[in-house]
Order: sequence, then structure tokens, then C-alpha cells
Amino acid sequence: MTRVTLLDILNHDITQKFVKRSGLAHAVATAEYAFKLSKVHGVNPDLAVKAAFLHDIGHYTWYRNGKWDYSLYKENDIHAIKGAERAHKLLIRLGEHPVNAKKIALAVLLHTDSYLPDGELTLDPLQHVVALADKCDEEPGGNHHYKTISDNDAEVRLSKLDKQVEKALEADTNAQSASVS
Repeated sequence: MTRVTLLDILNHDITQKFVKRSGLAHAVATAEYAFKLSKVHGVNPDLAVKAAFLHDIGHYTWYRNGKWDYSLYKENDIHAIKGAERAHKLLIRLGEHPVNAKKIALAVLLHTDSYLPDGELTLDPLQHVVALADKCDEEPGGNHHYKTISDNDAEVRLSKLDKQVEKALEADTNAQSASVS
């Protein structure tokens, strides 16, 4: 099975519509943070960058009187629920292995607890990395969703990240082969 890349995801119509709506610059930066954090936490970098890139694909923009209303968003938001569904459907369409698509979708679902009643969640390492990566790029009042990036710059950065993931996966495979020998 061929690996679905970040560029494959970026170039899909669903991503173009929904990730751009929620902030392409934030999605790219979060994916970059997730790659770094995946090394620290021993998480599959491929799953981490995909989940981080797609973590806000379910966002709906909350406006009042023509202006972004962060309090309205915080009160009514369920973007992680919608995002998990969208991410899963998109990844399956692109040919992602169903097990991986489910893991990524669950990380998207659990990257925030903003939609949950008070309580504690126990996150697995992938979910934890995606939540941390999101926090690394967060700005007060949701302003991280309004940072801008050109399509070309996003493509260049994601292409670089795809190459780093490939290299990390190769190194992992080589290390596993060496330990079996």
C-alpha cells in the first residue's frame, strides 16, 4: 500500500475547503510541531503529522454582527467531532489504511476537550502529541486560525515534512531489521 502523503491530503478538494477555512498556516505549523513531538514521545511520525494537519478540519466559523466571536465559538463548538468524521472519510478516500485512518480520526477527535463536559480524558501517545502540537501554535482568542500562508509556501513546507517523515519511517524500518538480525 502506497503511503498517503501530506501533499495528497493538501491537494484534495475537501482539504482545500475545510482546512483553509480553519487556518492553513495553523494546520501546517501544527503538523511541523507534531513531527518534532513524535520523536520525543515515540509516536509514529506519519500518523502524528496527518492528525495534526487535519485536527481543525471540522471547524465552523462563529460570527456575531459580522465579526469572529470567540466566546460564541467556545460556547457552541463541536469542531473536533465533525473533524474526526471528515478526516476519516477523507483519508479512506485517499487510500489510507483503515486502521491508521481510525487512529488519526481519534487523535483529531481528542485534540481538544472544548466540547466535553468537565472531566478527565486519558489520551494515548498519538492523541497527546496532537493536542500538544495544537497548543504549541495556539494564540489568544483563536487568532492562530487567522494567520496566513500562501498555497506555495504551504506546499513547500508540507513537502519538506513529507520527506522528513519518509526518512524517519525508513530509519525505523532499518532499526527494526537490524534488531531482528
